[in-house]
Amino acid sequence: MAKVTLKNVWKRYGKVEAVIDVSLECKDKEFFCLLGPSGCGKSSTLRMIAGLEEISEGEILIGDHVVNELEPKDRDIAMVFETYALYPHKTVYANMAFPLRAGKRKYSDSEIKERVQKAAGILEISQFLERYPKQLSGGQRQRVAIGRAIVREPRVFLMDEPISHLDAKLRTHMRGELKHLQRVLGSTMVYVTHDQLEAMSMADRIAIMDLGVLQQVGTPYEIFNQPVNQFVAGFVGDPPMNFIDCNLEVSGDSWQLVSDSFRISLPLDMIAKFNKKNGAPSSGPMEVVLGVRPENFIITNEKSDEECFQGEVYVTEPLGEDMIVDVTIPKNRLKLKTSVDTDIAMGQQVWLEVKKKKMHLFNRKTRETYF
Repeated sequence: MAKVTLKNVWKRYGKVEAVIDVSLECKDKEFFCLLGPSGCGKSSTLRMIAGLEEISEGEILIGDHVVNELEPKDRDIAMVFETYALYPHKTVYANMAFPLRAGKRKYSDSEIKERVQKAAGILEISQFLERYPKQLSGGQRQRVAIGRAIVREPRVFLMDEPISHLDAKLRTHMRGELKHLQRVLGSTMVYVTHDQLEAMSMADRIAIMDLGVLQQVGTPYEIFNQPVNQFVAGFVGDPPMNFIDCNLEVSGDSWQLVSDSFRISLPLDMIAKFNKKNGAPSSGPMEVVLGVRPENFIITNEKSDEECFQGEVYVTEPLGEDMIVDVTIPKNRLKLKTSVDTDIAMGQQVWLEVKKKKMHLFNRKTRETYF
């Protein structure tokens, strides 16, 4: 088994707590992403798994064995860094072959050649095998670094933003190739990124971190559709989720979200979810935050429903088949996503309707979801 388990892991740099009591499990043969903004502790977590950073507290297991005291070379892992870390005096071929020649297991020249050529083919660098790193572009050097890990076929791949230096087209290609490669090799992969598109498109499951604290672990669907708090909801999604401060007014079976712009009633199933998780609300208005993703507004030129509310188009951004529309309402500016064929213009008054089944509701103090 090549699962990776973290039990109550901490990392302290002096008085700074970079990773705070993180517990999670990356399953055998799983593509697992650590996602979060810069400085959230994801790279420190990865480096502790690799053995490049000492653990301040807790345990890390690879398979069923605690590896806290093991050297990196004894963990049967291969790591790809954001920086290339290539040998400048060796050719591309020699760089990729190096871990096969330097490891405990001895490979024949024919086996090494076969593995290197196979990895080079996947990464589209076969034509560069006789070149030196200084003769390559930054993106080509990063592909060599990935190839050097691929040839080892370890039980666990650890990747620290390995394709961040590549151009957009090649990043798109490499996302598919890395995911396919992981499936073919049957290896466990722990992948660090700040790019939500990489995480959402590649991972089986995602762990989101912020300020050293693990926020949520789940499938891409769960992370996107069932965020546990306002941070996760706002971090995942492009454009990000809109947040509107409002009050929840409860009167018998009538539950309404009320702001300066709107009065929206909650569907019965949402009321049931709220009560199940939180218990019946106290009397009087509750300060809450309504969360709505840009694609979950309906925008029209005329009022189509009693719960529609009005706004003014601040700017439009056509993006192929879609259009991003910024709409100003009292105390807020919302980002909406609609068809580029929608007949609206800057400065125009429009009507907005929220898709109620897609609403999210957060506690304004704790930022936790109500359902």
